[in-house]
Amino acid sequence: MLARNRFLLLVVVGGAALAIISLSLQFLNLIPTTPIVEEQPFQAADRGAGSALGKSRKRVFPVPHTEEPNPISEAYGYCNSPNRTEQAWEGHSPADYKLLSVQVMIRHGDRYPLYSIPKTKRPAIDCTLSTSRKPSHPLLNTFISHMGLGGRGHWDSPLSSVPRLPNHSACEMGELTQTGVVQHLRNGQLLHQAYKRHNLLPSDWLPRQVWVETTGKSRTLQSGLAFLYGFLLDFDWTKLTVRHQWSTLFCGSACDCPARNRYLEEEQRRQYRLRVSDTELERTYVDMARTLGLLTRQLRAANPIDSLLCHLCHGISFPCVPMGEGGTKACLTMAQFAVIRRQQLDDEVDRRRVGLYRKYAILAMYPYLNRTATKMERVARDNEAGRQPRAGGEEVFTLSSAHDVTMAPLLSALGLEEASFPRFAARVVFELWKSPPVIQGQLKKRASKGEKSKVKDGELFIRVLYNGEDVTFHTTFCRSHDRRASQPLCPLKNFLSFVRRDMFSLVNATSYQEACFRRPG
Repeated sequence: MLARNRFLLLVVVGGAALAIISLSLQFLNLIPTTPIVEEQPFQAADRGAGSALGKSRKRVFPVPHTEEPNPISEAYGYCNSPNRTEQAWEGHSPADYKLLSVQVMIRHGDRYPLYSIPKTKRPAIDCTLSTSRKPSHPLLNTFISHMGLGGRGHWDSPLSSVPRLPNHSACEMGELTQTGVVQHLRNGQLLHQAYKRHNLLPSDWLPRQVWVETTGKSRTLQSGLAFLYGFLLDFDWTKLTVRHQWSTLFCGSACDCPARNRYLEEEQRRQYRLRVSDTELERTYVDMARTLGLLTRQLRAANPIDSLLCHLCHGISFPCVPMGEGGTKACLTMAQFAVIRRQQLDDEVDRRRVGLYRKYAILAMYPYLNRTATKMERVARDNEAGRQPRAGGEEVFTLSSAHDVTMAPLLSALGLEEASFPRFAARVVFELWKSPPVIQGQLKKRASKGEKSKVKDGELFIRVLYNGEDVTFHTTFCRSHDRRASQPLCPLKNFLSFVRRDMFSLVNATSYQEACFRRPG
């Protein structure tokens, strides 16, 4: 009996010890509580260079490096393979806060190259959609069927003739691939899961409550539709209007800005000077041109990095050309690719140092940011205590399907210059939140004496997220806000002041009009 009791005591003590050790390891991050699946290894096009991959969850802000970042790992992150897990922090807030609106800008998904390298075969990629081809998605089949009903929707005239699905068995230049469709089905589904408990859109949503806009390129239109289908499964086409943005800056009727164009020209000159001063890059271009039998200037004009990235992202060997009659081939290499990518990373560092791009970005993205702020103000007014909501509702969900040349200046204008360059299917999300009503100060005392008290309406806050990470407190307008104070989120008034006035201080102006049209001198 005594031995049995001792045995039971040992079991209890041992179990408790194991529990304590397990909790300690989790607290110290030695055992991850949320496992993250790594990407499948890629067979490098240049096997001699190895096939190092970055982690499956690409960091928005790179960890400070003690050594130079790996250009190949950075390139895999840019590909944004959809077969990896990702934490989405959209929809997170303090308890009892109400989500009022969400505005999303996406970059289109994976696409076929815009340029081809002379004397080489174009990458063999099928741009039709098939559930039997990888990568796929559980929603892909029903998405294809639903796009067949698109004639019931409302389209701005430039978009009515744009195909709603990629449809060429041999991809055309710049065409969205199946990978790009899957990336955005996944994005939309992630945000559907993030927001479903907040009842952002009722099941009987009204046409005015959903705003969708895109440039006239098929890859942005199709990416937007894939995202929307993942977010609003089997949405009612008859309620949907898809609007056309003629400029990649989404500037609407406020695109005229001479100063913005001057800053861009200066920035392009800076880029050129940095590029031609890079002797390793020049040697690499000379070697690549010699391999392919081209003039160096022909190779540069073909922008080879665009095509090589497509090869890398799709696991296709880099281009080769035949040598003589022996059947041997000369190929472009991963080492050459790495040099070009390294120079691009160097350019991003120099761009931040010089600051011309930031000035361009401020003026380029003011119209979009001002529209974002105006929509938030309208939604906030519609949700004021005691106010009768507007008939038809306000735009509580906005989707803007754009390009890297849209998203990169947006990040810069917000002060997120350390953020990684927009990968395929990147997303920026603006959330508007309202705190619960409160009773403050003397109101509490009067209430305790049985007097009727007045309730103060909740306050308004903004969150900004990039690829699922909350970057609000990295933005210019909320970097100095003490999030540990009584307001754990960023006040909306900070954002409104930034957009309407503060952002122009960088270009020594007080308004968009003054900044754009003041004569240089």
